[in-house]
Amino acid sequence: MSGRNLFVRNPSNPIITADQLPYPANTVFNPGAARVGNEVVLLLRVEDLRGISQLHVARSDDGITDWRFDDEPLLAPHPDHPEEVWGCEDPRLVYLPELDQWAITYTAYSGRGPLVSLAMTKDFREVRRFGPVMAPDDKDAALLPRRFDGRWVMIHRPAPITGPAHIWVSYSPDLRHWGDHAVLLEAREGAWWDAGKIGLGPPPLATDDGWLVMYHGAHTTASGPIYRVGLALLDLEHPEIVLRRSDEWVMSPVKTYESVGDVDNVIFPNGWVLDEAADTLLLYYGAGDSVVGLASARYSELMDYVRHCPEHHHRRVSDDGTVRNTWAPLSAVPDLPGRHDSP
Repeated sequence: MSGRNLFVRNPSNPIITADQLPYPANTVFNPGAARVGNEVVLLLRVEDLRGISQLHVARSDDGITDWRFDDEPLLAPHPDHPEEVWGCEDPRLVYLPELDQWAITYTAYSGRGPLVSLAMTKDFREVRRFGPVMAPDDKDAALLPRRFDGRWVMIHRPAPITGPAHIWVSYSPDLRHWGDHAVLLEAREGAWWDAGKIGLGPPPLATDDGWLVMYHGAHTTASGPIYRVGLALLDLEHPEIVLRRSDEWVMSPVKTYESVGDVDNVIFPNGWVLDEAADTLLLYYGAGDSVVGLASARYSELMDYVRHCPEHHHRRVSDDGTVRNTWAPLSAVPDLPGRHDSP
């Protein structure tokens, strides 16, 4: 089963450009997305005419048209937060029922490199910063919406000095202190579309089959990287276990607004909104690091595709040198130990 036709681009794409904003801007892209009441809220990365990014709120009743833009950014570089000196970028939005707040994980661009910062909001009008939660270089982070064995879970992508960049998982008792770090999903090697560097897309989505993950792969070619996206499925109760992973990409930059921009050949999704009653998943993505695109999928077809993706085999080496398997057939998953039992 091919995933090439799962996502259908909106005929009005790009749905948001810098020309629509009520303030001067170079580009607008990589939005986080959430349904808040009867509105779809996008938290847009807006790059100003200095090259510095801020995060601005846009609202729409249908999530497609008639976007209303706040006059001031929700998050912008602040003198009290030197980790943001070169910008606030690429947000992911997750509602935390325990706290009755939305968590915003975003890339703070410090003078020593990009890092993961966390902020909280109830209404996307006022925000409270938690500050840095992952040191540089680290990006592409999102929380899961609930605790597992008393600990919060963050999926993120640290960048090594050399070698491939993989997706990692980390744990925290309080959202401030993070540890028990482990590789979750590895970049493949060689000619694969997701060889060398991968990163999380929108926040993982809870489904009956597990946590639905979309991730980007940046494959380097002679003319530069190509950012495409694929899918994976994590176990619902043990999110460190990868159940399925697509071999093929499900979206690739083929439209002009995706292949030509400030950065060519980029599809970079940060947010999605699910309407189960309508069997529709709306995917919001940055195109060419310049504009905002929208694609939609039939949720039932998407999940059927993921269920038929190859089972994923991932090994870890524990502190005592034991090779442990975090892969298992779907029927065996309930018998696996919890994450805290597998150091």
